[in-house]
Amino acid sequence: MTIIQHLIVDQYGAFIGKHSERLVVTKGEEKIAAAPLIHLESVVIGNRGVSISAEAIRECTERGIPIYFISATGTPYASLYSAGLIGTVATRRAQLEAYHQRRALELVLAFGIGKLKNQSNLLKYIAKYRKENDPELYQELHLSATEIVDQIIELERLRTYPGYRDGTVTVNDLRAELMGIEGQAAQIYWRAVGCLLPQALQFPGRIGRGAKDPVNACLNYAYGILYAQIERCLVLAGLDPYAGFLHVDRPGKPSLTLDFIEEFRPVVVDRTILGMFNKGWMAEFDEHYLLTKETRRTIVEKINERLDTPVPYEGKRHPLRAVLQMQARHIATFLRGERLEYTPFEMAW
Repeated sequence: MTIIQHLIVDQYGAFIGKHSERLVVTKGEEKIAAAPLIHLESVVIGNRGVSISAEAIRECTERGIPIYFISATGTPYASLYSAGLIGTVATRRAQLEAYHQRRALELVLAFGIGKLKNQSNLLKYIAKYRKENDPELYQELHLSATEIVDQIIELERLRTYPGYRDGTVTVNDLRAELMGIEGQAAQIYWRAVGCLLPQALQFPGRIGRGAKDPVNACLNYAYGILYAQIERCLVLAGLDPYAGFLHVDRPGKPSLTLDFIEEFRPVVVDRTILGMFNKGWMAEFDEHYLLTKETRRTIVEKINERLDTPVPYEGKRHPLRAVLQMQARHIATFLRGERLEYTPFEMAW
């Protein structure tokens, strides 16, 4: 029987049930897939017309297999995982108390620096393969990477801000400056991305919700896949994904998920999607100008492949998926005061 680690179900009318020691996906009388539970690591439901049995849900939660619900545009709208897997209440108390402490500001700066370092490193990584055959693009990418490093210096300079050391300055006081610096870096980064993509794609710059061009549509969908992974890692580390620091509180807004995902966007999603387009892959749209089922499935598979890729981390090599979880635990131990600082993950290039 074929080993399936990440089960993707997106056919309208499909049903996920449990039979013996596997999940079985059927549509009418047709069996679509059978995934042995012993190998299964996640279930992604990518269509409103998919149903799942209570027995399948129970089996997945008991085995620690997350079930993610994602819309056709990549927006996650629900996740299921065992409540018994989450951490202690002490972590969430420390998380809430940290909001008005210097600890929150240190964490926000670490997230921002990690994001910018990984954006810079990704441009350097792509540039090194252009040095011989496209020297002009090589120079442009290296220049942009250096300009992003300048913005990292601006973030680090905030640590000299009056009141930073004694804790009288909070995230609220510096939010506008933090967002402004990251915004400057984003302009540099996405301008560089536009230079390296094939002109036929007509990349208009970064567009979030509602994007109709192929690059942004695929990025948005892939970010949704990563978002689900990030939220699960936070919950399993005992953290509240809705109690963030840089992103402001709003009903239904998972602020900590949005904070934490930033350092991994370039590492997991941007590198994967940009690589696919630069290798000649083309996204397909349906009559409603949404990504087709085949395109969405390819994106999920490629993102999962990237998450399963071993990377250097703390002196060893670990799958990126495991790095996400370990970094989430580092956030928890930092907030509880058991770790002196939170160090963001930095992608090698």
